[in-house]
Amino acid sequence: MSRDRLRRTRLGTLAGALALAVCASTGVGAAEGTPTPSPAPPTTSPSPGDLDSSHSASPGVSHSASPSPAPSASIGKGEGMLQVLTFQGHIEYGGATSSADWVSPFEKLTGCRVARLDRVHTSEEMADKLRGTSYDVISPSPDLAGKLIADGAVRPLDTTLLQSYKDIPKRLRELPATRDKNGRVYGVPYLWGVNQVMYEGAAPQGPDALYRTDQAAIRDTPLSIADAALALRETSPELGIGDPFQLTPAQLDAAERLLAENDGPQRVYWGNSLDVIQAFSTGQVRLAQALPYHLDLFRRAGRAVKEVDAKATTGWADSWMLGANASSPNCAYEWLNWVGSADVQGSAAAWTGLAPANRKACDGDARRLCDVYHARDDRELKHVLFAVRPTKDCGGLGGECTDYTDWGKRWKDLVK
Repeated sequence: MSRDRLRRTRLGTLAGALALAVCASTGVGAAEGTPTPSPAPPTTSPSPGDLDSSHSASPGVSHSASPSPAPSASIGKGEGMLQVLTFQGHIEYGGATSSADWVSPFEKLTGCRVARLDRVHTSEEMADKLRGTSYDVISPSPDLAGKLIADGAVRPLDTTLLQSYKDIPKRLRELPATRDKNGRVYGVPYLWGVNQVMYEGAAPQGPDALYRTDQAAIRDTPLSIADAALALRETSPELGIGDPFQLTPAQLDAAERLLAENDGPQRVYWGNSLDVIQAFSTGQVRLAQALPYHLDLFRRAGRAVKEVDAKATTGWADSWMLGANASSPNCAYEWLNWVGSADVQGSAAAWTGLAPANRKACDGDARRLCDVYHARDDRELKHVLFAVRPTKDCGGLGGECTDYTDWGKRWKDLVK
């Protein structure tokens, strides 16, 4: 089977039975990246005045940043409507099932109507959307978040206006992907994940085992280069790799060679949970870069799946940001409060199979997911190297590193 055909194959009979059985028992609606058939989300074309960049915040909103919450003035009166951009599945409006609706309660609570809800599958699609439309709130992944901050496409946040910000652990609040070089806060962490290598049977040997076979499933993102770099940090210490997301040209070359060395037609580059579930459950791959959610899914189905022990793992956190040209900044802050709450994050985590940033969500629908992600354990969080956009200045530390554009070109050449 050709790689192109394999990547496009959807869930087979075995994988379907596995996913349906376990989802029914766990209450998880859809794995991260899983498309859910539903009618079109609410979308209207805003009038030119709604997106006029000359509109500024009302007096009720301060845009100075604060790294920690404290009592502050309340958010001003809502402007009436909101433009939202996020990833597929991260915000539901009742289209897939009436039990998954975080838009209608928000509108009823705040009086702010979600006039546009655009959802995409990749950071590239999100970047394309941002070229043609202005949004009040945006939920980018770390690779895009860094660019939005650097380009001035998002505003710094006044975290004193965010009621649940203090319920997010310090490790997540201080992620470089949500701050600028001056420490100003731009993002409210929402959902996060960890990359693990899962296997069944004999334990693979070495931190680079995933790359020493073509029977492997790897996440289809340029940031997967960092996982190869993390393996090289142990196997080739002479390369001097520190932060796997900030690589010199020589280090990037080495990571690319490791990825390409055993690349072959059976390797699966997955962007959809259904693809990795199918490939692993049917034996097409024997090692898979996966989420803790996937391991839990297989284990609850009776499969003896384990994860490779690792000194450190990579991860990522998606956050919510305020658009620089937001025409409804007060409604935007109401939204940031809403998606930062335990109730919404718990429901979103249970729906996506990702972990909530707000730890109070772990007492509700997301309890099991918090357990499998060790979301309440600060010691575990310290072992996660959270993604940040690669930059030529090595993340502001000086030196000569490669940027995300370099990574994207290498990845595109590898995944053909």
